[in-house]
Amino acid sequence: DLAERLTALDARIADAARAVGRDPGALTRIVVTKFHPAQLVADLAALGVRDVGENRQQELTAKRAALEQVEGPAADVRWHFIGQLQSNKAGAVTRWADVVQSVDRPKLVGALARGAEAAGREVTALVQVDLDPAGGTGRGGAAPADVPALADAIASSPLRLGGLMAVAPLGADPEPAFARLAALAEEYGFWVLEDDPYGELCYTGEPMAPIASLPGMSAQTILLNSVSKIIAPGVRIGWMRS
Repeated sequence: DLAERLTALDARIADAARAVGRDPGALTRIVVTKFHPAQLVADLAALGVRDVGENRQQELTAKRAALEQVEGPAADVRWHFIGQLQSNKAGAVTRWADVVQSVDRPKLVGALARGAEAAGREVTALVQVDLDPAGGTGRGGAAPADVPALADAIASSPLRLGGLMAVAPLGADPEPAFARLAALAEEYGFWVLEDDPYGELCYTGEPMAPIASLPGMSAQTILLNSVSKIIAPGVRIGWMRS
């Protein structure tokens, strides 16, 4: 039963969050619906799912277009593009995706920005980081040293800077890989301001001190886990330069 499976998944996510001292309510579950029909998205939306992920532009386009003709909670679903993306398909993706999680090169930033402007849509972009020390795995992602430049490019474009994303290396323990992602987030200044009721993400392009020292605000690292697709919530996503 779909409802039972979703409930069991949410329980596992909540247990994992509490095990590391995080509030389960501060996490967003993204259900990956690739290779499944649009009707499944509608069924999930009826059960309260508000975020879904697709990794092929053609599927994303077809499913969202089909569901726009249907009344109900599916109209409120937020669509994430989670796969590696060719620049020549960026325009098509920005017409249908609300979030692109796989930005790994400057050329793609430009293509997405042009597509979002042409479509008159606000699109959030995440920098995908390559966590394989050896590189060359085909999993996609920018080298850690290139993250600040990509973040700057996104933040200065019509796109919204959403944070970092990564896929753990194949055949490896994912925990050390995501620990490296958390360290990168700290090093490059990606923070969620806990005292902001909107969970606003701020990026300074600098180490943690400028954000942590803001009066009346504590901070924690934003970590985007691509295995379970957990992200920090945020009605607003902001840009802050020290």
